[in-house]
Amino acid sequence: MTSFAHDFPFDPAYGLTLDDLSRIPAPAAPEDFAAFWKARHDEARAVDTAPEAGPVEEERDGVRLHGVTYTSVGGVRIGGWLALPVEGEVEHGFVVGHGYGGRQGAGPDVPLPLSRSAAILPCVRGMGSRSRLPGVPDEAAGHVLHGIGSRDTYVIGDCVADLWCAASALQELLPRLAGPGRLGYLGESFGGGLGALALPWDDRFGAAQLTVPTFGNHPLRLTLPCDGSGESVRAHHRQYPEVTEVLRYFDAATAAMSLELPTLVAAALFDPAVPPPGQFAVHNALAGHRELMVLRAGHFAYEGLAEEGAELTRRRERFFGAWL
Repeated sequence: MTSFAHDFPFDPAYGLTLDDLSRIPAPAAPEDFAAFWKARHDEARAVDTAPEAGPVEEERDGVRLHGVTYTSVGGVRIGGWLALPVEGEVEHGFVVGHGYGGRQGAGPDVPLPLSRSAAILPCVRGMGSRSRLPGVPDEAAGHVLHGIGSRDTYVIGDCVADLWCAASALQELLPRLAGPGRLGYLGESFGGGLGALALPWDDRFGAAQLTVPTFGNHPLRLTLPCDGSGESVRAHHRQYPEVTEVLRYFDAATAAMSLELPTLVAAALFDPAVPPPGQFAVHNALAGHRELMVLRAGHFAYEGLAEEGAELTRRRERFFGAWL
């Protein structure tokens, strides 16, 4: 069990050891869980994404970063960044999800895990500097509740579709990346949870990394205090307990039971924003080849963070080098 000095009014390790965390299961899926997500995926794949890349905005870490926009479900125009290698032909492609802080730029998601890679780094609807949407809150506590009254209106489902449409846009811009298993996925926190929901239904992806993924094991998450978006959902649940029926369809651990592509999970023992039991529930449920890197902490600054981050970078490069 990892412990740090902190001033949170709760224990971000929740009194659990690594052995405890390794046994946390995923909730059972609703009977029509797969049918629901496959229908959402079919809808997203039918979208004409009409991607448009702008001029170079920045060059670093072996890539040139362009602004990019594309169309997602509901006709919503999504913005973000397109990374293209400075030298050489594109050999690999990535879709990169972001955390619930949004995305103001490509930031630490560049450099990419493999050389000669291209990537699309979208801001999902309502979030970041390029996909704000009237009526959709752009801060986590409000965004995570938007449309939560129904599985068909919940914004998280549309954000998953934004990732599928990002993959379509990347392959349209770079046809050499078209085909099954050609793309990798990277997602941290919010982006990790969205990735777990998106990946089981899309054969264009060949491998994925999920770092401190959120949305794992909602029934358990509703019992655990935190200072992330989950606390907003907990407060809403106290007033509207029937929301549990909607959340069943957006459980990253439940989805992971159908996720068969190779997946590297970095899960934390101590995390005030995304409770570790939910993170490990995602890893434990994975149906295919899985690798785990245990982090001392997530969403928390601590001595040794840089060294642990460097080790995760090395693990990521080896992992994608083996599977893409």
